[in-house]
Amino acid sequence: MSVTDPYVVQLAPRVHAYIQPDGGWCLNNAGFVGDSTESLLVDTTATERRARLLRAAVLDAGLALPHTIVTTHHHGDHTYGNGVFRPEARIVGHENCRSEQLAAGHQLHLLWPQTDFGHVDILPPDLTYTDRLTLYVGGIEVRVIHPGPAHTTGDSIVHLPEQGVVFTGDLVFHGGTPFVPMGSLAGSLRALDLLRSLDAPTVVPGHGRIADPSAYDTTERYLRLVHELAVEGRAKGDTPLATARRADLGEFAAWPESERLVANLHRAYAELDGLPDGHPLDPAAVFGDMAAMNGGVPVACHA
Repeated sequence: MSVTDPYVVQLAPRVHAYIQPDGGWCLNNAGFVGDSTESLLVDTTATERRARLLRAAVLDAGLALPHTIVTTHHHGDHTYGNGVFRPEARIVGHENCRSEQLAAGHQLHLLWPQTDFGHVDILPPDLTYTDRLTLYVGGIEVRVIHPGPAHTTGDSIVHLPEQGVVFTGDLVFHGGTPFVPMGSLAGSLRALDLLRSLDAPTVVPGHGRIADPSAYDTTERYLRLVHELAVEGRAKGDTPLATARRADLGEFAAWPESERLVANLHRAYAELDGLPDGHPLDPAAVFGDMAAMNGGVPVACHA
């Protein structure tokens, strides 16, 4: 087994995490819950091939094919594989996730045209909610919670209270750089407080290794650094790119995808300018500045 191969971790009886190392661009985590009679999937993957590996992992664990997919947010690395689980599975997500996914379409194809995504149908949630939703799968209580705008405007947290497990989606990148330009920096801090209140000892991040609640503190320190840099840079009249280039990331300097700093600064600047949470930013400016941070090389999809 290669260190880059996906692997399954049983977190509790009938609860599994599906981890895709190393958690970089397009390498997300998923999870599955249930037994041989019914199961639920938390997110899929960025490519058809990887979704078929996830499907095989569910069956290898002795679970039935999922009748429900809970989508933590609309990004293609978490949703492009949905079609592999049709027609058996309905898709559940926040109402904003549905509209965002339809608006994004095959967005990853535009960002990474050289990646073989396989056959991808855009399949957004067909059952939506606004605040909270509770599902029961094989006797397991699954709470789906909207934290407000954070990573995107349509995020969902998946909490298993009896098992002490929470799937955070991309509210947490464990050991990787957070990414908030499509949501809210202030909202991401509020979401971390919500996650803390759930008091779940086992944390499955959207990307990176399984964690414990200390991951919330690390994420918070990074986001507060971004805010401080934005306040200082805006006061000087510097652009987000100029601010990012002179920033000292300190304890976060070794995190992969450090180019996301400039994208996060775009969001922080927008909030300092008084724009509402989730107000659309110019994606060409955001991704163009990330490429500039990479020395002119676009960010790479690792799927």
